[in-house]
Amino acid sequence: MNKTAIYFLFGFVLVLMAGWKGWQEFKVQGAGWLPVKYVRVVGAFQYIATGKIKEVMRNRVNNGFYNADIQQIQESVKALPWVESATVERIWPDTINVMIDEQRPVVRWGDNELLNKKGKRFKPDKINDFSELILLAGPDGYEKKMLGVVNELSDAFTEQRMKLAEFQINERRAWTIKLQNKIVLNAGRNQPLEKIQRFLNTISLITEEQMAKIAVVDLRYSNGYALTWKQGDDAIDWKKIAEMNKS
Repeated sequence: MNKTAIYFLFGFVLVLMAGWKGWQEFKVQGAGWLPVKYVRVVGAFQYIATGKIKEVMRNRVNNGFYNADIQQIQESVKALPWVESATVERIWPDTINVMIDEQRPVVRWGDNELLNKKGKRFKPDKINDFSELILLAGPDGYEKKMLGVVNELSDAFTEQRMKLAEFQINERRAWTIKLQNKIVLNAGRNQPLEKIQRFLNTISLITEEQMAKIAVVDLRYSNGYALTWKQGDDAIDWKKIAEMNKS
């Protein structure tokens, strides 16, 4: 290597060192030189208060535009209960831009959580406002499966002028469904979906007056189901119904 090349390399290293040192000094003074003047929150919100987001970010942008830890800010915003996803970026010369997708609850999960349309759980500060949503309860990891069942059955029950209220899978993986009219369907653990659909296929045999007398439908039979009546109501005369449908 000749002297010219050595001098060039040495000079290049000095420039890099000076540049690095200058950058470090710039970052140290960045809060004063280039402070963050604006925090812009972008998104369509029904439950999120933008003031809450800015409150979370306030102590994370005090060190200036370049010293702001974008990854830390993003994780802090994503940790808020109603935030499904968040993207944070710098906008030259003085703005931090925060783009947020808000959670959209579709059902309740257990006593104090909700599920979004992807079947992911989240825990809001208050859940009392969502009592009209269907309640699901089941083992961890069953969220997406149970939400899929609800989506599949809701239309079928609606066609029969009934609505789902609760859907539970217990530790033995047995299904129990409660309707808004208070009827409970015990579907068990063996082919529960098929048994529920069999019930729906035969529901037209029962009048609204007769339906109002039913407390529990036990679907855990291979070829039919059993009915338990509300206390004080007379049992349905199925023989009479069968004769009426033949005529």
